[in-house]
Amino acid sequence: MSGPPKASGEVIASKAQLVEYIAGGCKPRDAWRIGTEHEKFAFDLKTLRPLPYDGPCSIRAMLEGLTRFGWQAVEENGNPIALTKGGASITLEPGGQFELSGDALDNLHQTCREVHEHLAQVKEVAGEIGAGFIGVGFNPKWRRDDIPWMPKGRYGIMKAYMPKRGSLGLDMMLRTCTIQVNLDFSSEADMVKKFRVGLALQPIATALFANSPFTEGKPNGFLSYRSHVWTDTDPDRCGVLPFVFEDGFGFERYVDYMLDVPMYFVYRDGKYIDASGQSFRDFMARKLPARPGEAPTMGDWTDHMTTVFPEVRLKRYLEMRGADGGPWRRICALPALWTGLLYDQGALDAAWDLCKDFAAEDHDYLRREVPKRALATEFRGRPLIEMAREVVRLARAGLTARERLDGTGTNEAHHLATLEDILRRGTTPAEVKLERFHGAWNGSVDPLYSEYAY
Repeated sequence: MSGPPKASGEVIASKAQLVEYIAGGCKPRDAWRIGTEHEKFAFDLKTLRPLPYDGPCSIRAMLEGLTRFGWQAVEENGNPIALTKGGASITLEPGGQFELSGDALDNLHQTCREVHEHLAQVKEVAGEIGAGFIGVGFNPKWRRDDIPWMPKGRYGIMKAYMPKRGSLGLDMMLRTCTIQVNLDFSSEADMVKKFRVGLALQPIATALFANSPFTEGKPNGFLSYRSHVWTDTDPDRCGVLPFVFEDGFGFERYVDYMLDVPMYFVYRDGKYIDASGQSFRDFMARKLPARPGEAPTMGDWTDHMTTVFPEVRLKRYLEMRGADGGPWRRICALPALWTGLLYDQGALDAAWDLCKDFAAEDHDYLRREVPKRALATEFRGRPLIEMAREVVRLARAGLTARERLDGTGTNEAHHLATLEDILRRGTTPAEVKLERFHGAWNGSVDPLYSEYAY
């Protein structure tokens, strides 16, 4: 989820302003950056329960403890609900999942240092209050009713609206964790190609990072249950977005999509006003029932853009959103995969060649089946792992061609090693955990909280 709303900005008078806003994200290649985000579950070391917001072992205690490292608190109604430092922020998902939204960085070496520093800070504070953190895609043990809600106004509105649109929306809010990377584009045409490659190959990332095989202490029949949850969250704002592959797709077509997505809220004077199900087009016509006679600002538009959840999301950059949460090395590997594929022209062209003939039925099939079987999914007469090997090979070539070297002269490609290990073994992180559940763990998920803690 996004951080606190931004300042209001200029009044929106036409759709052209919205198109121009997104187009303003175009950057020359030498200004392209990498922004990595990851979420993790916080738990009480004694009980394994999710942390409440208040108390000695709590989310508030974590936020307040982290201010010693220079983070500045952001409050809502007197409660700290986020931290900021430079271009980075720490925000809360509805169930207290802790999210680092990293700074926009030049290379993956910097990304990994940022993640390492963040996890070290989190571990220090957590150790003092008796908390721990794990990176998996779905809460492995606790029921939806066991998860405390965080005191953020937008979440109250979403909590009421989600069950009207799907049966798993509240699970998405409370019990999922992901890794994502935000990447730039140079032009509308560059955005279109990257968007299409990202959507078509997102199932490869879902398969490689599959890490959510348990629900309420038992196997759930999926390898990425987090990914499955999104298929029954809200059809208005989730999924593959077939129009991205249609002729004529560009900034304006995405704006039209966003205008047709029902709203959640309007933010005014420090409060969230329920506008769930209402139309941004009506807002532009000054006919929004929640704010009659009032025109939206660019701040309202940027807020609205955070309320859609497709597998790839466009803002002034592209967000790759298909991966389960995981440990430090996979937090580094996800941006490595997509940076290698999208930031080198040769790799991008080759990746498009792999998927440009995918039909709508192919996208739908992969979106439906990969959460169940991951790399073993049969696709076009062969297991998906074969395509995954080619995709990772292209990413390695792209990172090698970028020639971003660390202090030892090593390029960024080594951050793919953990994915290459998965491909060599032929088993996803979820399958490794299932094997341990049926073996050394004796049918309990509790050991996961110690063996896989950060």
